[in-house]
Amino acid sequence: MNFKNYKIQLSTFSLLLIFLFLSISSEAQYIVANRAQFKDGVSLHKYAKIVNVGQRNYTIQEIINDKSLKFEPLLVENKDLGFTDDNYWLVFEIVNNTTTEIRPFIETSRAIVDVAELYVIDLSGKIEFLKSGDVMPFQERSLNSTKTLFRPVLQPKQVTRFYLHLKSDGEVINAPIYLKSAEKELEIASFEQFIFGIFYGLLFITAIIYMFFYFAMKEKSFLFYSLYVTFIGLLQFSVDGYFYQYFAPNNGWLSSHSVIIFATVANFFLGKYSEVYLNIKKYSLTIYTMFCVLYVLNFLSILTLLIYPKSIQYLYPTANILGLFLLVLILVSIAVVYYKTKKIEKFFSIGIFFLISGFVIFILKNFSVLPSVFWTENSSKLGIGVEVIFLSLSMANLIRNLKYEKNELNRLALVRSEEMNDLKSYFLSNISHELRTPLNAIMNMIDSISVEVQDDEIRKNCQIIKYSSHSLLSSVNDILDFSKIEKKEIKLESIPFNPWGVLENLKNNAANRAIDQGLDFQFSKSESIPDFLIGDVTRLVQVVNNVLNNAIKFTTNGFIKFDIECKIKENNRACLQFTVADSGVGIAEEKMNSIFDSFSQNSIDNKRKFGGLGLGLYIVKTLVDMQHGTVEMESKVNVGTTCRITLDFDIVPQGEKTEVLTTPTVYDLKGKSVLVVEDNPINQMVVKMITKKWMNTTVVYANNGVECLEAFKTNHFDIVLMDLQMPLMDGYEATIAIRNGGAGAAYASIPIIAVTADVMESTKLRVAEIGMNDYLSKPIKKDTLYHSVKKLL
Repeated sequence: MNFKNYKIQLSTFSLLLIFLFLSISSEAQYIVANRAQFKDGVSLHKYAKIVNVGQRNYTIQEIINDKSLKFEPLLVENKDLGFTDDNYWLVFEIVNNTTTEIRPFIETSRAIVDVAELYVIDLSGKIEFLKSGDVMPFQERSLNSTKTLFRPVLQPKQVTRFYLHLKSDGEVINAPIYLKSAEKELEIASFEQFIFGIFYGLLFITAIIYMFFYFAMKEKSFLFYSLYVTFIGLLQFSVDGYFYQYFAPNNGWLSSHSVIIFATVANFFLGKYSEVYLNIKKYSLTIYTMFCVLYVLNFLSILTLLIYPKSIQYLYPTANILGLFLLVLILVSIAVVYYKTKKIEKFFSIGIFFLISGFVIFILKNFSVLPSVFWTENSSKLGIGVEVIFLSLSMANLIRNLKYEKNELNRLALVRSEEMNDLKSYFLSNISHELRTPLNAIMNMIDSISVEVQDDEIRKNCQIIKYSSHSLLSSVNDILDFSKIEKKEIKLESIPFNPWGVLENLKNNAANRAIDQGLDFQFSKSESIPDFLIGDVTRLVQVVNNVLNNAIKFTTNGFIKFDIECKIKENNRACLQFTVADSGVGIAEEKMNSIFDSFSQNSIDNKRKFGGLGLGLYIVKTLVDMQHGTVEMESKVNVGTTCRITLDFDIVPQGEKTEVLTTPTVYDLKGKSVLVVEDNPINQMVVKMITKKWMNTTVVYANNGVECLEAFKTNHFDIVLMDLQMPLMDGYEATIAIRNGGAGAAYASIPIIAVTADVMESTKLRVAEIGMNDYLSKPIKKDTLYHSVKKLL
């Protein structure tokens, strides 16, 4: 094209523009007489016309030249063009009648519009091109604002024509045209920053707090609520253009699709939160199924967007329809829950009401039913904000309910625990009685038989029965002691005892068992062990016996060594060190740290092979710690184990040695009468076997508490041996009756010894509380029984 032809075309275009300006009546022009005229903003919709050119991409010259385009008046202030991907063009004129240049702001459409191009044409034909929209990098906008905002120049005493091109990818397009002063735009921007700051801050804090609640309480509704608030916040962040500005300013794929993605995900989490919070699955499987269908549709929406990106124009209305369906479903769920429970989730319902109200106001504004002001423009945000506040209150109410339920469960658990403890104590008391009662008979009968018979084979068999009985008794004691340790009921005694006799007896029993098992038993002891010590002899025997039993049990061949060392310390104390070594299976290094734990065994295979409850060393460690002693364990697999126990005891002063119990040579009560209250015939027989060797002693038997009281009417008694568990009237009731004069005032203070198979600490305390003078546990040892009776007579 030569220069001459170009000049002709340009002149023709200029004449055409002048003709077009002249052809528009003054009524289609907005006339600015002074700056104050639009200081507070004004809508130009009365002076604008609009045309839909469909999918055709016109240039500005084509729009101006195409006479077939029929521009129609823009009848409403905030024209809603619906979900569309068509191209729309608007035209309007502004006349600057002032004598100075004016630079107002022109705002149009929503922040998420893809293309917003403003062509500014003066009478000379000069065209100024201003652009905005999400399809270009943020920095390329004519104004770096999240709004669809332009700032053209209006020359003095001139008419300026504007062509506005709008296009979206399927999202709703609004076509308002507002003329604002710089002061008004700054005022609005400051106010919006304040309101939006509160709005987004509220959402951020709420999302964080309830995410923390979820991790603390593991309640799913907290998780879904936190994620809903997060994604509804991201949705509004995208609608306002902030996501595009701060996170995807270069117009990436996520920026273009953020609104539909965040809307779909927010719908999903609002549905999950409502479903879980209202527990709708419990009240209506039909509605729960509809929620599930909704989740599937949301998932398919995202999947469709990923597979077929052009479907986005259909996904925008689909997302809105699904959102509407979700709100209706939530309202129905609230009604169903109220119908089923007669209770309404007050804060939850109010929150959903404000959410719906916000969107209804926004839609009515789009249809020009309500005026387009800040509050209607942002009604959806206000609805969401108030909704979040009330839903947070509903979640706070849920936390209170969960706390109440937890406290109630804890209370019930405490009651149940107390009931179980009582039941456990009752059970252990019964099992102790039921097991120790026959053991009492077996052990005493075997002792008697083994002394009286001369046949070595019978004595050997008696010894086997005796070992087995002791083993069973040891297991029973372990179970009862474990229970006492758990309940912190074990108490140590401090009585004088002869360590030589105790240790000799321990050595003999262990030696017999080891020899019977084919092991070499080696024993040595220090000659400096004092004659008499003060301590809990029963617990000492239990500790050493448990260690010896373990050594013998876990050694199939080789040796057992039992050494006792003694060191005299200051303040009249003796330190005894018991060393038990064996050549048994040993303990693996990684098991050493847990060997003293309850129910511990070296390995499952060993437990199957050697048996046992796994409580022995745990009880040993506990009892030694209670006596401020030490336990050391050294072991190698398939080599053997060495256990060292160190305990300190007070030495009995020289003048008090006569108080130490010794085995009597003659059992003589010198004419005293004993009442034995025992319901078990076998136990009666055991007592008869023991007391038949007591000289000058009368023994009378009663089968229960009732017979006990009757016996006092016809007999004279000096002491009572009282069993505790009996029919008709048990030992507790009988003792209380005697102390209250039920057997006569003369017998109210008669010595009473509890002889029972119940070894629970609570039983010992109860015995003392009702006025019994002593307590003996079955199996009964003949010397112990005689000394207790002798001491009280």
